[in-house]
Amino acid sequence: MKLLFAAAEGVPFIKTGGLADVIGALPKALQKAGADIRVVMPKYGSIPDSYRENMEHVGEVRVQVGWRKQFCGVDKIVEDGVTVYFIDNEYYFRRDGIYGYMDDGERFSFFNRAVLDILPLIDFQPDVIHCHDWHTGMIPLLLEADYRYQEFYEDIRTVFTIHNLLYQGVFPYEVLVDTLGLHSRYFHADGVEYYGNVNFLKAGIVYSDHVTTVSPTYAREIQTSYYGYGLDGLLSSQGNKLSGIVNGIDTKSYNPSSDPHLAVKYRSNLAKKVKNKQELQKELGLPVKSQVPMMAMVTRLVDSKGLDLVVRILDELLYYDDIQFVILGTGEASYEHWFREAANRHQDKCSAQILFNEPLSRRVYAASDLFLMPSKFEPCGISQLLALRYGSIPIVRETGGLNDTVHAYNEFTREGNGFSFSSYNAHDMMNTIRRAESIYRQPEHWKQLTKNAMSGDYSWLVSAKQYMDIYDQISGRIL
Repeated sequence: MKLLFAAAEGVPFIKTGGLADVIGALPKALQKAGADIRVVMPKYGSIPDSYRENMEHVGEVRVQVGWRKQFCGVDKIVEDGVTVYFIDNEYYFRRDGIYGYMDDGERFSFFNRAVLDILPLIDFQPDVIHCHDWHTGMIPLLLEADYRYQEFYEDIRTVFTIHNLLYQGVFPYEVLVDTLGLHSRYFHADGVEYYGNVNFLKAGIVYSDHVTTVSPTYAREIQTSYYGYGLDGLLSSQGNKLSGIVNGIDTKSYNPSSDPHLAVKYRSNLAKKVKNKQELQKELGLPVKSQVPMMAMVTRLVDSKGLDLVVRILDELLYYDDIQFVILGTGEASYEHWFREAANRHQDKCSAQILFNEPLSRRVYAASDLFLMPSKFEPCGISQLLALRYGSIPIVRETGGLNDTVHAYNEFTREGNGFSFSSYNAHDMMNTIRRAESIYRQPEHWKQLTKNAMSGDYSWLVSAKQYMDIYDQISGRIL
């Protein structure tokens, strides 16, 4: 099985969110599953020089962008055994950031066509092109409209993955004809038209051979008006063409028994985990109390993460309960200010680390007993998987991937790996936190719950098997 991943970002080269983590980890798991896989992404100016200097120049092609042809250089590098190709055009990609420019429609139109144009140059004829998020949504349409008649491209199939439906790549009609060079016959309700504009993500849904999203629950949720952002009707019509596969994590990198950032490495020894809590309490200036439960959040400080629920109950929780709270992250100024003030009000119980610090985040996962994720929506979520890996028990709202990966602990059967609540309600969350505190103070149950959490398989290997099944089906290997 020959696979090509097309994406706008990927670890370790450049990252703005969870998409990059998927592109960095899933190809390695698919390679272990037997696939011949390559990755293609733009060559941004902000990719570190340590990678840029080690890239090998493959060649150049000219890419049609509307009425003109644009230069497209192709470089490559092998990272952890996976070949990654970079589309080089300094006019489009040598900028400080990745997204948010006024010409994003043109930039990613160029990228979408370039992915198809470079295939003969790199001498790689994939069975499946796997397109990720709106930035690659036009590849399936371009393939059908302009390339399928060529022998080289006639058997290539496409998979399109929605990582977050909120971001759709909506641009004026002119992008379709003047930039993508496509005929206006594709501009209709069953094609790429979206309220008078062109929708890249919709194109990926309509013209790909299979659509996936990053959890089974999210696949169901986006077929409703609340989560569908105007595309719920289209998604509901896809039937078996739409499926959800939960993301994994890099279990080699995120491993408490070998993580170099931890004060004390551990596997399943809770006494050693407690030592990490004590060291973090010292580091953050909190009272060193090993018996007090520490609840943590590592998150972007934005409304979708359920922070309005936390704001509603945190003062009450810290005033009445014997608990410590640690939050790490940056985001909206109003939330940054509120949590700083909360830390000032509760200096012996609360620490607000308003910054981005990867090593500190790992120490927080290792030190905390409880990990709070009350998200309004969460397509998959990575933080709860990292928390489980480090034995920090998640408290989540039952949405998206949180619902698929965190299962409420049952004291009678001793099954489950966390705590959950369904309604987006601050006091439902408060009651769930207090139930978690109660279980924490029952050593027999807490030991079992932590064992359940840390013994789960959160690797990409399970997900890779599901993706391989899809690739086999759409390429005709499974009838």
